[in-house]
Amino acid sequence: MSRWDSYRAVYGAELRAAAREYADHGWPLIPGTGTDVLLATGEVLDIVEVPAELGRRVCATLRDRGLVVPVAATTNDTWWFPMTAGFGLPPEVSMHADVVLHTDGIGVVAPPSERPDGWVHWRVAPGLTGYAVPEAAFVIDAVTAAVRWRAAGGDAQPGAQRPAAAVARGARYRS
Repeated sequence: MSRWDSYRAVYGAELRAAAREYADHGWPLIPGTGTDVLLATGEVLDIVEVPAELGRRVCATLRDRGLVVPVAATTNDTWWFPMTAGFGLPPEVSMHADVVLHTDGIGVVAPPSERPDGWVHWRVAPGLTGYAVPEAAFVIDAVTAAVRWRAAGGDAQPGAQRPAAAVARGARYRS
């Protein structure tokens, strides 16, 4: 077996395992090409996608409120957040072309899908949150706060969201 064939076999196994894991936890899938895992939106969950800059702010806002939610990063320098379906975007947010709500059966490429320029990957894996789909109101409220923050000129960049357990572990190693 060539090195490339070996890579493809391992990657295929990772995709199948991720798809099974999503399905086992009630996250709906759409059949993909075999090289992607696609989450189905509109019934169980919707996904809001924002530029990475806003994603960091959304994570900081959620973290400040004691919430840790799944977060994926794409190769387009965007982050997406799953949330309960059917909420919609408020007008204040929907007028921003770089904030996109995926709903109504749209398939969203999920980790560990490979794109031509990299990988879709988890910033916060859903396993760390028990695969709980966060309430849309909390996520959209944080997105709205991030949009307002950007409109006001922003400030120092917040850190990426880290699960509380990881933060606690990291605190032990700091000098």
